[in-house]
Amino acid sequence: MRTLRVILIVLALGVAPLRAADKPTTMSQVEDRIISQEHAEMAALKQYTPLVETYIQIMKADKDLGAVPAGDRYYLSRAVLAKGVDLEQITDEASKRKLFGGLAEFSPFSLDFEPRGFLQMIYLDNAGLDREHYTYDYVRREFLGEIRCLVFDVTPDKKDKKSRFVGRIWVEDQDYHIVRFNGGYTGSSSTEFYFHFDSWRVNSGPGLWLPAFIYCEEENMHYAVGRTVQFKAQTRLWGYNLGHSKEEQELSRVLVEAPTPVQDQAQQNNDLSPVQAQRSWDRQAEDNIIDRLERLGLLAPPGEVDKVLNTVVNNLEVTNNLDIDPEIRCRVLLTSTLESFTIGHTIVLSRGLIDVLPDEPSLATILAHEMGHVVLAHRVDTQYAFFDNLLFNEKDTFKHFGFARTKEEEDTANAKGNELLKNSPYKDQLATAQLFLQALAQRQKEIPNLISPNLGDRVTTGITLLATAAPAPAPAAAPPAANTQTQIVALPLGGRVKMDPWSDQLEMLKSKPTGVVAEREKMPFEITPFMLYLTREPVSNSTQALGAVSASTSPDAQPEAPAPQPAPVKQP
Repeated sequence: MRTLRVILIVLALGVAPLRAADKPTTMSQVEDRIISQEHAEMAALKQYTPLVETYIQIMKADKDLGAVPAGDRYYLSRAVLAKGVDLEQITDEASKRKLFGGLAEFSPFSLDFEPRGFLQMIYLDNAGLDREHYTYDYVRREFLGEIRCLVFDVTPDKKDKKSRFVGRIWVEDQDYHIVRFNGGYTGSSSTEFYFHFDSWRVNSGPGLWLPAFIYCEEENMHYAVGRTVQFKAQTRLWGYNLGHSKEEQELSRVLVEAPTPVQDQAQQNNDLSPVQAQRSWDRQAEDNIIDRLERLGLLAPPGEVDKVLNTVVNNLEVTNNLDIDPEIRCRVLLTSTLESFTIGHTIVLSRGLIDVLPDEPSLATILAHEMGHVVLAHRVDTQYAFFDNLLFNEKDTFKHFGFARTKEEEDTANAKGNELLKNSPYKDQLATAQLFLQALAQRQKEIPNLISPNLGDRVTTGITLLATAAPAPAPAAAPPAANTQTQIVALPLGGRVKMDPWSDQLEMLKSKPTGVVAEREKMPFEITPFMLYLTREPVSNSTQALGAVSASTSPDAQPEAPAPQPAPVKQP
């Protein structure tokens, strides 16, 4: 698959890595190469329509914590880069907002945010860099992860009245692509404001650096007489290769003939009973929905994070002597909103929810609740077994799909989830899970858009019943160092999972422990800056992929249920 992907990328961009003889030898030549590569980058991006998610938290001062959320905004859109900075809204809230040319616009009474303005931050300059309007000052060499970069300060001509970028750029020193730029745009007016931002690109193949992450922050920005605002924002882009990942896998898959001839006549009765037929029909609806969500870029392909979730589910199944057919599967919704739901026997947790969960028992608490729906046979809507019911416009996804449960179903699932937890290996480790739910309940008024689900149920739905399964938190008389300095009840957004914007694959973060964390550094459910460890996408050996042949087992063999295993989710 890697080999095919590299070929597609090179053909799409029409560029090749620089040969040694083509390397610039003077700083002026380096600057020319940076400018030409940036123009090529802007031209190449026009073929893509990635998903763009922007989440904003309005902050307020707190005497103990420094600053805490006091409101939020959420936008999910499809970028149409062929049209420049253009978005097709998916979420209802964003679609109701009138679009303006700046990042923010205000009336005398309120400040509003412009989703297109955050997308604009993937470009240094909409017209492209040049020598006529910019000055480039070399600063030093610096590593961003494994990528050695040249660092330049970029300043626009002071006489130029147009909006121009001013700030610092990091340029990888092999082909001279800009991989990070930090600063802002000039040209703010009394009604439109440009914000400071830190924009990152990640490598997805030879010559392809894709805009992926943008962090934005403003403190005490004056937007009207006597009015200021403080906020932080994260913008993520993904889904650049939508619909093609599976095609690449199919083309690179090698089919091996079975060692024994295929028997045309069955040796046993394979007819389905009415119950089995109903289960099969439900599974067909379930598979149709999952495939549709994955093709839309809302659901991550199966991967490493799913295995973590499946391990916890297996622990709950084994210790409760459950034999569920069809088997339970876990998948991850790629959005930041905190939500979980079931689609038949598939449990879906959002990336944002996994990000903020502090430990494995807390993850088990959420999964046990969703398993309650599966055990109680709360079924999927079988209208989706008819494929034509899935042929709707992408903008209607959240109107067409809805997996929230009734209050009665939620209550019974809570009771069943508590029962599963009491018999599980997590039964004596649920204090943090209770504190997590309590912290979320305390913050929900300040982050209403983060906890408002796009497809499923709010995590806080089962807070009362789920909390009864956990031991009471430590008494107030406990030593302060043990409580405030070490115990983390919820992580900031981005605390667990990292995402590949090309393939949409998710991986668990492998960061080093941070040691003692001060109270102001805990930042539960909050936005934090992006600090990426950049790498170059490796080109794997195609002969190794072709030589891999999977072993098969007899269809009659029944493997034993695996014993409970710890999932690699640890409290930081």
